[in-house]
Amino acid sequence: MIAKRFLLAVLLIYVGWLAFDYDYHFIDGVNLLFHEAGHVFLGFMGPTVHFLGGTIGQLFFPVACALHFVQSGKPYEARLMGIWFAESLMYTARYLGDAQAQALPLVGGHIHDWNWLLSRWGLLPNCESIATALHFVAVGIAVACLIAAWRWVESSEESFDSSSTESI
Repeated sequence: MIAKRFLLAVLLIYVGWLAFDYDYHFIDGVNLLFHEAGHVFLGFMGPTVHFLGGTIGQLFFPVACALHFVQSGKPYEARLMGIWFAESLMYTARYLGDAQAQALPLVGGHIHDWNWLLSRWGLLPNCESIATALHFVAVGIAVACLIAAWRWVESSEESFDSSSTESI
């Protein structure tokens, strides 16, 4: 349990950095890989799903991992996957917010997914506001997952303490 508490303390600092000063970093390389895979696997379903496919792909994997941990009876790990999901949403918010300016480098093409999508939906002028709202939602998810993981560790320690006291 000490290791889990230590990891949560480190993640608290990480989530704080994500919340207040998010920038592209190591985990986003993984998110980018899943993003591009989403285009490949969903590209046959028409242009809208193709352009959404990248974001769907990058969000799918943290959710799939969380579900795996839930089914495996590992709620602590599932909550950590929630933090990954939230971070991936922040990455999405960053990309979405760039839809009008298109300053971020693109991989494998010349079409910005969110520029294409928001243009068709008439929302391109609102891209930065939408991105900010999405970032706040992601911060809320990350904080909720941290709190849930911390509470799980505390309740597990209490269960361990009471079971070890009963056996004396």
